[in-house]
Order: sequence, then C-alpha cells, then structure tokens
Amino acid sequence: MAEITAALVKELREKTGAGMMDCKKALNETGGDIEAAVDWLRTKGLAAAAKKAGRAATEGLVGIAIDGGKGAVVEVNSETDFVARNDAFQDFVRTLASLSINADGNVEALKAADYPGTGRTVDGELTNLIATIGENMSLRRTASLAVANGVVAGYMHAAVGENLGKIGVLVGLESTADKDALEAFGRQIAMHIAAARPEALTVEDVDTEALNRERDVLTEQARASGKPENIIEKMVEGRLRKYYEEVVLLEQVFVIDGESKVAKAVEAKGKELGAPIKLTGFVRFNLGEGIEKEESDFAAEVAATLKH
Repeated sequence: MAEITAALVKELREKTGAGMMDCKKALNETGGDIEAAVDWLRTKGLAAAAKKAGRAATEGLVGIAIDGGKGAVVEVNSETDFVARNDAFQDFVRTLASLSINADGNVEALKAADYPGTGRTVDGELTNLIATIGENMSLRRTASLAVANGVVAGYMHAAVGENLGKIGVLVGLESTADKDALEAFGRQIAMHIAAARPEALTVEDVDTEALNRERDVLTEQARASGKPENIIEKMVEGRLRKYYEEVVLLEQVFVIDGESKVAKAVEAKGKELGAPIKLTGFVRFNLGEGIEKEESDFAAEVAATLKH
C-alpha cells in the first residue's frame, strides 16, 4: 500500500476538484492508487459535484413551510431556471423548508440534519442531487419565525408549485383573534411585503448605518438650499419621515387599500376581529438577491471549450 502523503492528496484534489477529506478517504479506500481513487470519488458522485462547484448558482427556488405557530423559509440556488422545474429539485426544496422549521435560521444546522428516508444528511443529499441532475446547487440561507399565540402566515410570489417560487414571505401576528381570519389578514400583509420590500419592522429597527448615511445625504442636500441650520434640521427630519415611509413596514401605505399605513390597518383589523393584533416580525427572501450574476459571452465560452 502506497503511503498517503499530502502531495498525493493534493494531486487527487487537482484531478477531481473534490474536497481534501474526501480525497484522503478515497486514497485510503483504494490503497493509495490514484486512478482507482478517482473512480471511487466518481462512483460516490463527489468528483462530479466538485467539478461543478465553481459555476455560479444564481437561479433556483425559495421554499416556505408553516407548522402551527412556527414557519421557515429557505433558498436553494441552481445554475439554471430549468432545474427549478425539476420534480426532484422541487421535492428537495420543499423538504428543506419543512426541516428548516427546527433549524432556527442556522444553515449549518440544517446541512447537518438528517434527510428523511436516505440515511444521508441534508448536505449529503445535496451532493447526491448535484451528481444526479448534473448541475451545481447550493443551500444559500434559511430563516424562521415563531409566535407564542397567534399565527405565522405566508405568501409565495411567482409560485411554481405549492409553497415554492421566487419571492417567499412569512409574517408573524400575535393575537387571540380567530386564527382563520388572522391567517387571511397575515397573507395580505405578506403580499404587501412581497411588493413593497420593507427593510425593517419599526422605525427603531432601521439599520443605524443606513439611517446615518441617509441623514448625511439629506443634510448635504438641505445645506445646498442655503437656509439656516435650524431650518435645515427641520427639513432633514421631514425628509427622514418620508424615508421611513419607504423602508419601515408599519409606516408604509398598505398596498391592499392604498390609503392606510400598515400600522393603522393592523389596528383596524384588531378592532374588527375583537382582539388586538401585534405584527411581531417578517421575513422576505427574494431569489438570488445580492448574488452577482456573471455576464458571459456564449460564443467565447464555446471557443474556450474547443481549445481544451
């Protein structure tokens, strides 16, 4: 049996693109025979998955799941929109959304969770799916929401299946009001969030850095008017109120009626249902947001492929 050296592991890794620990295991399993180790990795789907790992995965699906007073949302990316229509991929995302309810927003905990009926972890099942479908995929993020007494309601925009689509929203409503009525109202709020893209629940929740940046910009704009500092201060405060109406959920105009602020709509619904309602939180996942998509020249890609 050949000695399993760091150089041998490095050579196998460069040949296959597989992970270091997988390469080491493959060499141990095959007595240090590098070609046999390549085949071992391929049969496990690890080499195939690793070779695809460098390709950008900016498509895919967002999935949501709700169980009583808890809900979760997950985003799984793929390279092409075609995979989002694949039944196996859709089942995977739907299952992950259900498992996410107990992951408390922790991606690593979700990856380590047992994937039902396979004997594999979620991460292992993802690797298997990559090898089966032949396209890079990644579990990007997850988040959860819970209420002590009330409902978690959801909405999926651009749905391609039940609880699967491009924009997934969860809303938490605390109340002793009728749960069906609460859920229907929560869905309306979730639809509003999908369209209005709030960044914070309340004025107090607005990101301090973003607020300071906005205040600086507004101050410079106001100073350009040449007005006294005390007037400038009032101008800035007035413009900040407008800023809050754009980014704070409770300050936004409710898209359902186009008149009331969301805070007033929540208050009015509480009176209608005979019990106060508190909007406790929300989560909005927009597929691929924040991921840089590489612009590629298809003809150049073909030419580059032909050179190899």
